Amino acid sequence: MSGAPQIFDRTLLERHRARAGRMAVPGSDFLLRHAATDLAERLTAVNRQFSHAADIDSQSAVLVEALAGAGQGGHVERLRLDETEALPLAPGSLDLAVSALQLQWINDLPGLLAQIRRALKPDGLFLAMLIGGDTLQELRDVLTSAESDIRGGAAPRVAPFADIRDIGGLLQRAGFALPVTDSDRLTVRYDSMFHLMRDLRAMGATNALVARDPRPLTRAILARAAELYAERYSDADGRVRATFELIALSGWAPHESQPKPLKPGSAKMRLADAIEAARKDAVETGRDEK
Repeated sequence: MSGAPQIFDRTLLERHRARAGRMAVPGSDFLLRHAATDLAERLTAVNRQFSHAADIDSQSAVLVEALAGAGQGGHVERLRLDETEALPLAPGSLDLAVSALQLQWINDLPGLLAQIRRALKPDGLFLAMLIGGDTLQELRDVLTSAESDIRGGAAPRVAPFADIRDIGGLLQRAGFALPVTDSDRLTVRYDSMFHLMRDLRAMGATNALVARDPRPLTRAILARAAELYAERYSDADGRVRATFELIALSGWAPHESQPKPLKPGSAKMRLADAIEAARKDAVETGRDEK
């Protein structure tokens, strides 16, 4: 996508994913499975059958399997993006697009959302989950501190994930109707920082930033970071905490059957009058709302 800032090295990201596939650490896909289950449950709340769906840039069949269990997805096509992040879909070819924990690696997220919107038929649904900005805040903190202590400066080691306040605006900008976003936090406990980093490698989620420092983290830096992690983020039993923020988002391709906001000036009561009426009601019922 021309003109978009290159935050992530997509070629390196693919190498990390390939390595993750070879590692096959049991249970390391817990975050993806959690997201896939959550998205499938959200889909069951929609009273609708979808005939042609696409799973955008998935690493595995976990999301497809979860959607199959929901019984609403019909045929689900798994699509992988190349370094150009172009979506290989014709306009109006889908009635459902889904994505689980992949959008955080996109360089041009507004552009990809616009592509997804164009690929949806009128009244088609987009449902996704991505990593939010508070994810791995503990790891970011200790790696920055340790590298600063030993090298006198720190390079970016953890990706800058999206903020939920921005996601709704991006959906609207891409042309989605009825956009909804919400977030959830998971706290996962590990024996040490090194066990967390092992899981991240097995997820294919290690540093793929274009602006990464080519120098690897030394043993001294890692040892210092692990020490700081244990000091700052451990529980009474010695295990350390890692935060994962998951942002869920949904939006519809516009259709005439969807609810429309009221036109400006169409309200039957002024806002000031409504507030005054509510205040009088509160006083009469014994509640003093300020």
